[in-house]
Amino acid sequence: MTHVIDSKTIQHPHNHKSCLQQALHVAEQVCHQKGLRLTPIRRRILELICTSHKAIGAYELLDIFHAEDAKAKPVTIYRALDFLMEAGLVHKVESLNAFIACLHAESQHKSVILICTQCHNAYEMDAEPIYEQLFALSKSIQFTPHYLTLELQGICSHCAA
Repeated sequence: MTHVIDSKTIQHPHNHKSCLQQALHVAEQVCHQKGLRLTPIRRRILELICTSHKAIGAYELLDIFHAEDAKAKPVTIYRALDFLMEAGLVHKVESLNAFIACLHAESQHKSVILICTQCHNAYEMDAEPIYEQLFALSKSIQFTPHYLTLELQGICSHCAA
């Protein structure tokens, strides 16, 4: 699960079980509202993503999931990840080729992912104004963007201390 930050504070959830329960509750609501089916496999993959604040790769997920379902194949994981991304329940951290849970899945938003290069925790931060500026700039030169992902790598406050 990611930490959510705004421009002033980092919120470190201490009760991981509560974080997981909240993420699953929101996932069920989002899927219900969108008419999507959160199958047991999709739900389990989301649970596995939410077990850590670190981004997790598809093959790491497969290794963990394989212990529960020996027949699981990479396509099982990738299909679940595609569904979770399309539903807005997880974000792909492009630079790490890994995934983190979205803590604001119930609302449309644009975020930047901050990645600590020491502890590898990932933080999701609202970046709506930045997206608006980038899209306005691209429009001014008649460029039509199709996809944008923003990531910052650095040191989190915990590691800096």
